[in-house]
Amino acid sequence: MVRRVVLIEHGHRPADDRVARWLGARGYALDWRFPFAGDALDAEPGEDVAGTVIYGGPYEVAETTKHPFLAEEARWIERAMARDLPVVGLCQGGQQIAHILGAAVGPLPGVPHEFGYYPVFATPEGRDLMPETLVVAQAHFHGFDLPAGAVLLARGETFPNQAFRHGARTFAFQFHSEVTRAGFRRWQEAPWAPWGKPGVQTRDAQDALAARFDAAQDAWFTGFLDGLFGVTVADAAPATALG
Repeated sequence: MVRRVVLIEHGHRPADDRVARWLGARGYALDWRFPFAGDALDAEPGEDVAGTVIYGGPYEVAETTKHPFLAEEARWIERAMARDLPVVGLCQGGQQIAHILGAAVGPLPGVPHEFGYYPVFATPEGRDLMPETLVVAQAHFHGFDLPAGAVLLARGETFPNQAFRHGARTFAFQFHSEVTRAGFRRWQEAPWAPWGKPGVQTRDAQDALAARFDAAQDAWFTGFLDGLFGVTVADAAPATALG
């Protein structure tokens, strides 16, 4: 049986991020869901579900009345966590996990942004997961508090909470190690790119930092996925996209 990973997106883009590439190379079926565009989520994760990844996006995670699909996503995340499946939240996805667990999510005083490549620093509890310092891609101006019972794994200079673990297999990241250099170039050219906002790096600085640090980011993140999902799938098959 080929197991599937449910990938929850908040926009339309090429499916060339590191999560999709890694899962496909390991033989998992990629079950893309777009709740913001009307896709439904299963009531419960089936036995064939190996985990779920919640990507970033432009939505404020508490606005479930304005965006009811966020409430559906929250129910899915809660049920996946209750099943002790691997759950990975990236930027908005990490904020959603924090919100579900009761932590505050929103902008910091002065509304600083991170858009570019910034260092994060492993806490003592995070040093088994990541190097002491890692330069990662970022694109956000909201952050999250640390939920009760969660373990802080990485700190940042402007946004203090950059990664946490809840339980054994739920991980929330404020940053975007899934994004490739090609993907980040698309962000640089997007209408929403926050050029000129407080904390945003210049494009030249971003490009120089990406050239220097992206390979290390890639090596760390793919190693993290190896550890969370497993290096191989028992019934490995060519990459399959569902939906």
